[in-house]
Amino acid sequence: MISIIIPTFMEEKNIGLTIKSIKKEMKKIGKEYEIIVVDKYSKDKTTKIAKRLGARVLYDEFGKGSALIKGFKIAKGDILVSMDADLSNRAEELPLLIDAVENGFDACFGSRFILGGKTEDISLLRKIGNKFFVMLVNLLYKTKYTDLCYGYRSFKKSAFKKLDLKEKGFGIETEMSIKASKKGLKVIEIPSFEKKRLHGKSNLKTFKDGFVILRTIVSLLFEN
Repeated sequence: MISIIIPTFMEEKNIGLTIKSIKKEMKKIGKEYEIIVVDKYSKDKTTKIAKRLGARVLYDEFGKGSALIKGFKIAKGDILVSMDADLSNRAEELPLLIDAVENGFDACFGSRFILGGKTEDISLLRKIGNKFFVMLVNLLYKTKYTDLCYGYRSFKKSAFKKLDLKEKGFGIETEMSIKASKKGLKVIEIPSFEKKRLHGKSNLKTFKDGFVILRTIVSLLFEN
C-alpha cells in the first residue's frame, strides 16, 4: 500500500483539487493507497472537504514537521509519500517517487534544481537561501544534494523508522536529508516541477524558518 501524507492549514480552496488529482493518478497506477491529511486545526472547510473525498484526517497543533511525523507513524503503507496541499506538487510525479522506492531505494527526494527540475513558486531570496543551505549541508555532511527545502518525497516505511525525526516545523526536510545520509540510507533525487501555489499564501516565513533550517543543520552535527 502507498500512504500519501499531506499537512494542511487553511487550504479549503486547494485541498479538494489536490486529492482529486492524486486519485486520478493513483487510478492509473492501479495500486492500493490511502490519503492522510494532518491538519493544524483549520477554521475553514479544509478538513470537511478532505473527509468528503475519502481522506483520513488527523489533527496536529504544531507545524509541518510534527504533522508529517504524526501522519507517517500511523500510515498503513509500506511506501510513504509526503506532499503539499497547495497543488505545487504535481500528482503526475507520484509514479516516479513510488517506482524509485519499489526499485530498491530507501528514499526518493524531488529536486527542483537537478537537470529536468523547475520551480515557479520560489522567490529570489528563498532560492539563494536554499542554495546556501544545500552547499552547507553538502560541505558538513559530505553529501551531494541539489535541493534541500522541498517536501515532495517518498520513503520505505522501514527506512523512515530509522530516521527518528523530531523537527516540528519547516526544518523537517533538512532533518530528513541529513539523517538519511548519517543513517546510510540509499537515496536518489529525481527532477520535480514545482508549480505556483494555486490559491492563498504560503505559511513559510523566509527569515524565521530560514533560522530554523540553519539551527537544524548545526544541531545535527552533534547528534549520533
